Amino acid sequence: MNNKLKLGINIDHVATIRNARGGLHPDPIKAALIAQSAGADNITAHLREDRRHISDIDIKKLVKKLKIPLNLEMSPTNEMLKIAINTKVKRVCLVPEKRKELTTEGGLNVLKNKKRISYIIKKLKNYNIKVSLFVDPCIKQITACKELKVFSVELHTGEFCENKRNKKKEFLQIKKCAEFTKKNNLECHAGHGLKYDDVKEIAKINEISELNIGHFIIGEAVFFGLKNSIIKMKKIIENSRKRNFYLKSA
Repeated sequence: MNNKLKLGINIDHVATIRNARGGLHPDPIKAALIAQSAGADNITAHLREDRRHISDIDIKKLVKKLKIPLNLEMSPTNEMLKIAINTKVKRVCLVPEKRKELTTEGGLNVLKNKKRISYIIKKLKNYNIKVSLFVDPCIKQITACKELKVFSVELHTGEFCENKRNKKKEFLQIKKCAEFTKKNNLECHAGHGLKYDDVKEIAKINEISELNIGHFIIGEAVFFGLKNSIIKMKKIIENSRKRNFYLKSA
């Protein structure tokens, strides 16, 4: 049984620091290559409509230089669709986007925007691009994802990470949705706001096959280095997964 939990590293905030001075340093491409050498399974980059961090040129360079998959996060718009096709990415994760938000505030409302999202998915599939949808841990939203025949669902873990009072309740909801996703033959990924302690719990959900983490690891890199922070996160994931697997097998 393959019980590996993959780790994707989001490099958006390396670009945020670069853009603060309007220069070329620090280079998010270099960060992506360091992450690759540290054992990351994929690189995630969100090309926002306002280009506040990752740029079009960054995406082109990442496609050219990476040996591991690039997971392009984008809103379901015609502009982003054209970029995804022209840059020949292999994976896309459709996410919601608001101009004034500091970071993604929640999952994509697939139910409300099903027609629009369906159009984007069909166009991407014509170019053999695997599509994931970033949604809140909600059975109805996941059911809508299944109907759209996407490759995977990424569960938004923000509420779990930030909610101190009802952490157990949020965890059980994610677990329930992960089980439902897997049962419906979709890959289940998760991400947003994850820190070392959060990952110890989320890694116990065997149905989740990939975690995407960015802001926290980039923050840790300031103090301990990017490679060391990624290696530490991978060890925590592996140890939590193994421990839970052995407990379930006993």
